[in-house]
Amino acid sequence: MWRDLQPLGRDQRSGGYRRYAWTSADADCRAWFRAQAESRGLHCELDRNGNQWAWLGDPSAGRAVVTGSHLDSVPDGGAFDGPLGVVSAFAALDELRSRGAELTRPLGIVNFGDEEGARFGLACVGSRLTAGALTREQAFALRDGDGLTLPAAMEAAGHDPEAIGPAPERLARIDAFVELHVEQGRALDLSGDPVGLASAIWPHGRWRYDFHGEANHAGTTRLVDRRDPMLGYAETVLAARREAELAGAVATFGKIAVEPNGVNAIPSLVRGWLDSRAPDQDTLDTVVGAVQAAAREHADRHGLRLDVVRESFTPVVDFADSLRDELGRLLAPDGAPPVPVLGTGAGHDAGILSGRIPTAMLFVRNPTGVSHSPAEHAGEDDCLAGVRALADVLEGLACT
Repeated sequence: MWRDLQPLGRDQRSGGYRRYAWTSADADCRAWFRAQAESRGLHCELDRNGNQWAWLGDPSAGRAVVTGSHLDSVPDGGAFDGPLGVVSAFAALDELRSRGAELTRPLGIVNFGDEEGARFGLACVGSRLTAGALTREQAFALRDGDGLTLPAAMEAAGHDPEAIGPAPERLARIDAFVELHVEQGRALDLSGDPVGLASAIWPHGRWRYDFHGEANHAGTTRLVDRRDPMLGYAETVLAARREAELAGAVATFGKIAVEPNGVNAIPSLVRGWLDSRAPDQDTLDTVVGAVQAAAREHADRHGLRLDVVRESFTPVVDFADSLRDELGRLLAPDGAPPVPVLGTGAGHDAGILSGRIPTAMLFVRNPTGVSHSPAEHAGEDDCLAGVRALADVLEGLACT
């Protein structure tokens, strides 16, 4: 499976992946998913929001157990973030069949669409629409960097955008969703454990900062006569790092757009996107508020106009204790050492769905902690341990 999936959407220069929603690379990944499902005799369907489902058994019977993740990527992302969960889901089904396990509930494998939000700026679009956490109007307003709307992109890819919307009847048939994911950090590497369980996802959001100045000549305009938005932006980046460090949170300006973007021109506009996350809501509010206050102070000092827009937000997600505890028992039977439980600052489809159905997450060790990068990695032994752990969990949930 890895060999077949590896070249899809990979950039030869960076070695990273550019599997953006509703592009040809996305279509290739969807075709790979469908082929894997059909080769195992599963019924494959595409739902109204562009998510792919592969079923063993009849999902209309209810009480289904579902696993999976996503196949899209961030710009120049790694091979494991998302795909590891999908590949492991198919491999876990193979493992269950090799054990002769007799499932008493429908088992589903899902590939959620546009989890990373790399193209339209909002993460987890497929699961948000399904859970009713993103309205039709909000979805139709999303645009990519070229100004193309989400509905136009979906239609160009052969999907009917008029059909998108909440799917409560689908979620009502699911008793549990378990997402396996490569750890995006080094907690398991430091503890020496190949697999862990998620306790919670930190609250997090994205804010767009627009610093409006005045375009002018870089060689003839005196420094005292400039209204340079790059200065306000740069000072805000430093403020974000300072405030996050003080609060024990994280804050990152990782994307920037400049107009007119000329080497010999003072910008008229600098637009930067802040991603901030924290262990709790109060801490996040403190950091975000302090960064905005600093940005306004710097904008005023340089004669700039500042607009701040919150583009997305996800509150803290505490995964259901009962399901997590059940997974813990399944993975550490008969007095075996308990599986470590850890929190994460990364968002996931499981977090979006947690408000509608019981969800849980398994993490597979990442020896470097690097993620959203071509250097992202998980060892083969750890990946196989993850498959066995997922198979144990699915057997315990779907065979009773």
